[in-house]
Amino acid sequence: MQTVIGWDIGGAHVKAARIEGGRIVEVKQLPCPLWLGADRLAPALATLLAGFGPADLHVATMTGELADVFANRREGVLTIAATIGQAMSPEKVQLYAGRRGLIALSSAADHFEDIASANWHASASLAARQGDGLLVDIGSTTTDIIPLRGGEVRAQGYTDAERLACGELVYTGMTRSFVMALAPRAPFAGAWTTLAAEYFASAADVHRILGTLDEHADQMDTADGRPKTVAASRARLARMIGHDAADATDTDWHALAGWFAEMQLRQIHDGALLVLSRAFLADDAPVIAAGIGAPLVRRLAERLGRRCVPFANNTVAWADACAPAVAVGLLAAQ
Repeated sequence: MQTVIGWDIGGAHVKAARIEGGRIVEVKQLPCPLWLGADRLAPALATLLAGFGPADLHVATMTGELADVFANRREGVLTIAATIGQAMSPEKVQLYAGRRGLIALSSAADHFEDIASANWHASASLAARQGDGLLVDIGSTTTDIIPLRGGEVRAQGYTDAERLACGELVYTGMTRSFVMALAPRAPFAGAWTTLAAEYFASAADVHRILGTLDEHADQMDTADGRPKTVAASRARLARMIGHDAADATDTDWHALAGWFAEMQLRQIHDGALLVLSRAFLADDAPVIAAGIGAPLVRRLAERLGRRCVPFANNTVAWADACAPAVAVGLLAAQ
């Protein structure tokens, strides 16, 4: 019975899924802010490996090559690949190269453009085997919107630049997005107010105030280094409009958080409508929910008038939240 560990090396987190006999048995996520240094990756890999134990095969996909610690994507891909090779037996490691499939670790330099930020393609390729649908993966930082039809990934774009241009990549997520990127202004006390162009608060604060945040999914520090409490989140959100939390009621701050959550959902909704306008999906094709923002995907599905189904349909914790890691592991196992 072959054991495979699927890896998704992001710019903020490392996610891993252990697959035994083609079945998901465990999924984990650790914080790993690569923008603070590429040397952060090796300890995260070591921690996860120690918890998971040995495997017959390791398969990795990545988005961490975009971290600004790297001069360019090629450097990022090669650095991450080399770190993986040092942490594991290189002959037991394969990289996911999207449209080229699985390749040997030693071939990273030849296919870095296919490897870079291909984790969405892994999730979509696995989901496409289950039928038509619109895969929506809302993570900590970004949202992927991928049409699936006829057993194939029908994405228009492939690179991040191409996907941003066609609505298939929306740069907004459940925890790490800056509030100032969610909307240019907000209604408060009966008037429109512009926002401070500062990282005073994040999407995690918005969803924490609203009670829609899975606290286990928020693994980064807060904007001000203060606690991850509703009261502290209100204070951070208040700074976005030049106020202190004591200047208004809890109800007022809840309403303001609701506005930002609505603006975030509208960004994703706009992307979904753009993708659907060319996807030729039948009306009964579902929305497939993945990522830590799966509850937000369900709200999106309601707006689109489509049923919503889970990506993994599995009771293992984090299986839907860490879709790309699960996907590369299962694709390799199958």
